[in-house]
Amino acid sequence: MTSALDTVAVAASDPDRTQPWAELGLKEDEYARIREILGRRPTSSELAMYSVMWSEHCSYKSSKVHLKQFGELSQETPVGKMLAGIGENAGVIDIGHGYAVTFKVESHNHPSYVEPYQGAATGIGGIVRDILAMGARPVAVMDPLRFGPLDAPDTHRVLPGIVAGVGGYGNCLGLPNIGGEAVFDASYAGNPLVNALCVGVLRHEDLHLAKASGVGNQVILYGARTGGDGIGGVSVLASETFSEDGPAKRPSVQVGDPFMEKLLIECTLELFAAGVVAGIQDLGGAGLSCATSELASAGEGGMHVELERVPLRDSTLSPEEILMSESQERMMAVVEPADVDKFLAICAKWDVEATVVGEVTDSGRLHVDWHGERVVDVPPRTVAHEGPTYQRPFARPDSQDALQADRAEALPRPATGDELRATLLQLLGSPNLCDKSWITDQYDRYVRGNTALAQPEDAGMIRVDEETGLGVAVSTDCNGRFALLDPYAGAQLALAESYRNVSVAGATPLAISDCLNFGSPEEPGVMWQFAEACRGLKDACAELGIPVTGGNVSLYNSTGDTAILPTPVVAVLGVIDDVESRTRAGFAAADEVVVLLGETREELSGGEWAHVAHGHVGGLPPRVDLAAERSLGELLAQARGVVTSAHDLSDGGLAQALAESVLRHGVGATVAVPGDAFVSLFSESVARALVTVTVDDLPRLQELAERHGVPLTQLGATGGDSLVIAGLSQTAAPESVTFSIPVSELRETWTSTLPAILDA
Repeated sequence: MTSALDTVAVAASDPDRTQPWAELGLKEDEYARIREILGRRPTSSELAMYSVMWSEHCSYKSSKVHLKQFGELSQETPVGKMLAGIGENAGVIDIGHGYAVTFKVESHNHPSYVEPYQGAATGIGGIVRDILAMGARPVAVMDPLRFGPLDAPDTHRVLPGIVAGVGGYGNCLGLPNIGGEAVFDASYAGNPLVNALCVGVLRHEDLHLAKASGVGNQVILYGARTGGDGIGGVSVLASETFSEDGPAKRPSVQVGDPFMEKLLIECTLELFAAGVVAGIQDLGGAGLSCATSELASAGEGGMHVELERVPLRDSTLSPEEILMSESQERMMAVVEPADVDKFLAICAKWDVEATVVGEVTDSGRLHVDWHGERVVDVPPRTVAHEGPTYQRPFARPDSQDALQADRAEALPRPATGDELRATLLQLLGSPNLCDKSWITDQYDRYVRGNTALAQPEDAGMIRVDEETGLGVAVSTDCNGRFALLDPYAGAQLALAESYRNVSVAGATPLAISDCLNFGSPEEPGVMWQFAEACRGLKDACAELGIPVTGGNVSLYNSTGDTAILPTPVVAVLGVIDDVESRTRAGFAAADEVVVLLGETREELSGGEWAHVAHGHVGGLPPRVDLAAERSLGELLAQARGVVTSAHDLSDGGLAQALAESVLRHGVGATVAVPGDAFVSLFSESVARALVTVTVDDLPRLQELAERHGVPLTQLGATGGDSLVIAGLSQTAAPESVTFSIPVSELRETWTSTLPAILDA
């Protein structure tokens, strides 16, 4: 940037000044478009604003042509109308009794690679403020994570810091971490994925939106002071592919202060309760550039800001740096003049600094002055909502046919009892299927006292209303290998698994949020994956009758020429009328009947057996059956109080579900699996669940299964201190194969993997 103040008048007088548009991530045609919009070259402050707001992270310039199809879905949920959706800070869903919940999942991938602790911590802080800005109290968080191989040096560098950052920030805020994932794959080496989800609760009348309406209303910046950390931050960092030896750009990663955020939360909720907030916006990606332009363009269209009023931690910051800084724990509110004193008094009570920095105007322009000199004069919509839109070329890769032809079903497989036993233990102790307590024990899962379910349950569940027991369940899922093999089906399978996890807990799925993590949009093959995933999600939501409330896109997740597995993480939120009636996972008592719900087919490609036993990725993923998922979900909702436990079948198939169910409470089981024992145990066919039921209630479950058209197979009974499995071999002359594994051996195998490697 230039050292002399670059005002609007100066910009008009020297149109040919060289400007660092390329260094700020703008393309030549984008810079030309800015000049066309303004009728002159931009000032350095305007250039800073456009560069961060037109970044991939903030403008969705490569993805919005595909995202718009989500807006075509019905805004109705199985309970009621969506109260706020795509385009707001977070989606808001009616859950009945006058309550609404807001939830959203976002990424903080690239900052977490550069500085793992602060990158992950500020990812949690940012998503919490998105929820707060809707008028809701944040009540829980979740963290879908992806890492390179567990034994890779860079995984050992980033994983401990990321986990500590998620836990440290969330624990200090007093928010329970009720779920998430930790997945390991070579494609994430050098490019971990840190997705963060937050859930908030509000009454319908408490809903707030991000808009600056009412000419003469005051614009107040409150929270932490603005510093030099995070200049360009996620907005630039998340819009660039990393090189083999580190990030191509290293702007400062934001530094979080969870104690300041806790004060900000309580202060903001009291401001809402006092009725002194006319509009509100959190400051996250793109900082003040985003807050001012988005508030102005969503309201009356005009705003005047005096930038020198912004409280600073570093007095040397230039106007450009102040506008670009992504310092954390800040909010911007629009307040009627008569309410300003009350607003400031509430902030003072909470020891939260608050400053009037501007006002709403009817000029249709965003004006920013610096000590009386105008440094920004732009139409705000061109900054916030009318950025570039790219129709990126996309094409199915030529290699896709060969990839899909390489079926895992043709791989050598175990046949004898001893081989099946060894395979079950091999998968159970593998990084993706082993116990994740090393990670989740660093999180407080029960703070606030409203957690009904948390890890290692299939879904997290929070009580919303103590009087009625009304609650919500949330799950996040994605198998990137499925999405690689078929991105359309892979996205639907991610949705189906999350939907199923919410259903087995006894909740009714209502809506989704998504975090779409992909490689470089400049690669036609990657854009084909992205386009297909979006199409798949839209079609699946239409069939299941649930809307997309919003979400996030994270592109440029590549290291050198190696893109991550396409990873469309899908979060499903469901409602349950009384959390006391929830269904838990795991065998809790002896002499109960073990039942498999759903149909098993020979579907091994993209699954954990092929990945762990053979290092193989190829073939076609399991067939999507959304009608069967819906029927299973309806059955499980009606079976609350009938089944004594329920566990979805997904990664690792029936074998993993049996092992995890035995391990939950240390109650063994003896089962006989139908057909080919290997296929029955390790297939990852969808729309299946493992449940238990008392002998007396079995007829009721059979009646429900028949009514909903869900296949039911009686497998055996709980009891004992071992998992005993009988079945048929796959040899030419079928013979019975039986193997047994003591619960103690299962537990040692399952729990030892992460500590042995991460504590070494």
